[in-house]
Formats: sequence, structure tokens, C-alpha cells
Amino acid sequence: MPTTPAASAGAQEPAGIVSVAIGQWAVVAAPARVRTLLGSCVGVVLYDRMNRVGGVAHVVLPASVGPVDHPGKYADTAVPAVVDELERRLGPRTRTRLVAKLAGGASMFPVGSAAESVSMLNIGRRNQDAIEAILETMRIPVIGRDLGGTTGRRLTLDTVSGIVAIRIPGRAEYSI
Repeated sequence: MPTTPAASAGAQEPAGIVSVAIGQWAVVAAPARVRTLLGSCVGVVLYDRMNRVGGVAHVVLPASVGPVDHPGKYADTAVPAVVDELERRLGPRTRTRLVAKLAGGASMFPVGSAAESVSMLNIGRRNQDAIEAILETMRIPVIGRDLGGTTGRRLTLDTVSGIVAIRIPGRAEYSI
């Protein structure tokens, strides 16, 4: 089913659910669902409605520096890797059919000082900005967002419908 690092990490869950770990990604076809848990990381969903194939990347940091041993960890390598995988499966014109949805990017940690807040703890916002810039360059429209806040969330992509369900602990599930 999946063809990514998530598959090799033993991330298959029961009933057609593929779990994507931190810094990983997965690309799957309907009728599978893809799930990841997010805090300050940003989940990037790329979906081809016509073929009902989608990918989810769990982005940890906005940019890679030096050699990259885990391309799913960084916005500048994860997003192109998922797009490349979708194009390998579906053909070179796939990118024109893709839409994106983004979730996560929470401010999860208390701040000790203003300098710490700006440099380190705005990682969620920095991830968001980097991903949005990459998607804009690739001309992939973002049609749904659930970003920011102070709590983590679970993201689940249903490849049959393209619906992304979000669940924040203690709240009802909703869709983007």
C-alpha cells in the first residue's frame, strides 16, 4: 500500500490506516487512510482528487542543512519527495491536479524569554511559512488549513473522499 519511509518503519495500522511517524511521509491510494500526530510539526497533505491518491508528510523543520539522511524531516525535502512519489505513480502532469491541506504548527512549549520564543519556539510558524512558500513555488493550491494554537492534534486523510479529519484532545473531530 504505502511506498515511502513510513512503510519501511512498520507503520501499518489495522483497517487500512497507515501511520506516518515524525519526519516521515507516505503516499497511498484509496481506500486507505493516512494518519499522523502533530504538535509544532506541520502535516502536509497532498491529494489528487481524480485518482484518489494522497500523500502525507510530517515536517519537523523548515529547511535542511548539509546532507539529508531523512528527507521527510524537512519542508524543503519532504514536500518535493511526496510530489515526486505522486508523479512516479500517476505521471508527470500530476502536479497540476494536486491540492494541499496543512495542519499542526502549534506553539507547544512554554517560553523562558523573548529571544527563545523568536529563535526556537516559533518552529511551528517557521514550518508553516516554509511549506506555504514551497507549495506556492510548485503552484499547488492550499485549500484547507488548521494551523497554530497551543495543542497538538491528530490528522487523518481519507483517500476515498479527500477529507482531512482533525482531532484535538478533548474536542470533537472536524474536517478541513
